Amino acid sequence: MKTFEPTFESLYQYSAPEWFRNAKFGIWCHWGPQSVPMFGDWYARNMYIQGTQQYEYHVRHYGHPSRFGYKDICALWHAEKFDPHALMERFVRSGARYFVTQAVHHDHFFNYDSQVNPMNSMKVGPHRDIVSEWQAEARLHGLPFGVTEHLAASFSWWRVNKGCDQTGPYAGVPYDGNDPAWRDFYHDNYEHGTDHPQLARPWHTANPRFQAYWLRAVTEMIDRFHPDLLYSDGALPFGECWEDVVKPMVPQEYVQGLKAVAHLYNTSIADHGENHSVYLQKDNRPEIWKVGTLDVEKSQLPGVFEEPWHTDTCIGNWFYDVHSPYKSPEQIVEMLVDIISKNGVMLLNVLQKPDGTLDEEALWILDQLEKWFAVAGEAVYDTRPWRVFSEGETRVRLEGFSEFKTSWGEHDYRFTTRDGKVYAFMMGARAGVPAVLYSFKDQQVRSVELLGCGPVPFQQAFGVLTVQLPDQLPLFAANALRITFE
Repeated sequence: MKTFEPTFESLYQYSAPEWFRNAKFGIWCHWGPQSVPMFGDWYARNMYIQGTQQYEYHVRHYGHPSRFGYKDICALWHAEKFDPHALMERFVRSGARYFVTQAVHHDHFFNYDSQVNPMNSMKVGPHRDIVSEWQAEARLHGLPFGVTEHLAASFSWWRVNKGCDQTGPYAGVPYDGNDPAWRDFYHDNYEHGTDHPQLARPWHTANPRFQAYWLRAVTEMIDRFHPDLLYSDGALPFGECWEDVVKPMVPQEYVQGLKAVAHLYNTSIADHGENHSVYLQKDNRPEIWKVGTLDVEKSQLPGVFEEPWHTDTCIGNWFYDVHSPYKSPEQIVEMLVDIISKNGVMLLNVLQKPDGTLDEEALWILDQLEKWFAVAGEAVYDTRPWRVFSEGETRVRLEGFSEFKTSWGEHDYRFTTRDGKVYAFMMGARAGVPAVLYSFKDQQVRSVELLGCGPVPFQQAFGVLTVQLPDQLPLFAANALRITFE
């Protein structure tokens, strides 16, 4: 049984497993103590940066971070209404074919009963092994199970908890990150400066003690959960990669990361006889991403990619945020269709409130997805990109971590294929208006069906396929034609 070595050369032999290529859509619960204030992502960092909205909220709601710090927020997380069984049933009905949970965010709080870190959900806050409960439900429902680690950036990301206010009544008073009694949780990271606290750079530290700790923690996650998917938030640890910084690859920087990836795959090989696991990271240089699968956060790729790729996105903010609007079901579906037409897979973060429940709008979004997948699922699952991914001029707007609702026209289509059939998603179709497609010039069409409706009249002349659409379309977005050939 061939196993992987912790080297780039060995890990380049990785290929994405079939379950990942087939799944297309998964749900992520990006949940932890940072949901408690209901003020969005990076709360554990920004509460220590005077002048940010989260700092101002924290001071006025909980008290100054010299007195009431993030450790105290962790104690407030109770997850008292967390029902993973009911939630997983809902996620499966809503189209999920894999499930991912957060094991640890940059806040250094572990969501399972860790022997490496005592600040974990079994000993503090909920007093429940959140990851184990999610894993049990994923296995019960037959879903591949993944975990995400955001720990690699934590050491430098959290340097701000060593600071103090520059002005005001607490000017010069050290934040609680300076308390020696909590040094293990808040990190002994004085070596990182705070000249540009908003940038969180460097993302990865060169500190060898922390790098060794990270590897112990991730090895524990792999050994405990045998995940089908492991996600690192950022580049493969401990390299550095930013769009505005061009830095040559230094192989020595990645030693610990390569060890973790090899261990992930080898654990899967021992379990299954071959590798069933996926490793995700965000460095888009081929010499890095080819050790696993490329992840593109809150964005996507402009065209079909040579290998399966992945995007992680969310219905609103990354953590529950009362200030953040949600994406519409239409936008979520249209994003998914555009992504899978390009050989991608989409993971959608569905936000949990601090108590573990979903709010009414999130439940409504899941209801809408359930209705859409009940009709269009056959054009999504187990499909592959067709010879062209699109027809029409409209393209999604790609700008960093920003996502925008695309204004599709009636001539915009996205394609997938399975079992000799082609599925044409009509991104801007209008009821009663013929759909006109130009991509079938060298194929004789035998039948056209509108999913959720049945056969529809069509004509094919001079290489142009014209399909008459009914006066009412079955789906609220991305209606799909099933096209078969002679």
